[in-house]
Amino acid sequence: MVDKKDKRSEPDNGSRTRTTTVLRQVPLPPGDDIGAAEMGRRVAVGLREKRKARNMSLDQLAVASGVSRAALSQIETQKSNPSLGVMWKIAVGLSIPFSELLGGNTQGAAILRRGESQVLRSADGRMESRPLTPAGSCPWVEAYELRLAARASHASEPHAAGTREVVIVLNGQLRVHVGAAVHNLAAGDSISFLADQPHTYENPGSSEIRCHDIIIYSR
Repeated sequence: MVDKKDKRSEPDNGSRTRTTTVLRQVPLPPGDDIGAAEMGRRVAVGLREKRKARNMSLDQLAVASGVSRAALSQIETQKSNPSLGVMWKIAVGLSIPFSELLGGNTQGAAILRRGESQVLRSADGRMESRPLTPAGSCPWVEAYELRLAARASHASEPHAAGTREVVIVLNGQLRVHVGAAVHNLAAGDSISFLADQPHTYENPGSSEIRCHDIIIYSR
């Protein structure tokens, strides 16, 4: 996800120089490779434990989630790391809150340090989701910071039945598509909607936007 822009001058085909915009990536704590590997391990463990607890075969989960049996097997054996969209599908297929796939201690006080939260990226890298609450701290409510690149959009699969989202726009403008309806929001605005239907976040502006997303699961 783009956070900063660095202006540099480069020669073009002639004698003049042209200014290009170099996009710099924000480091993902605790690091892209290490963080992705740890997240993959936790998802693999969570997937295997939750699936077996429900006596579901990989074939049954594939039907329930829309993720192929081969992909589920690869994730469960830590041979591949799932994308953000795939993890959401698996959580819906297992009928569990998203954070349960990542594990977490629900006993006593739980603290999530900013530098320890694993940032999740969309497949195209233009949307980031950073957990704001410790995994498993509250099984029915989760909070995330969303960052959406300029002119980008992110389509989200329907969540489990009865799931509601509350999105608060921190800067810029956000366009939210819920079913056939379209809602335009500015900084400081918020929207609440049932997220058990297709919904899309769109940034129509020329700079990155940030939002807080609260997900409330039906009990």
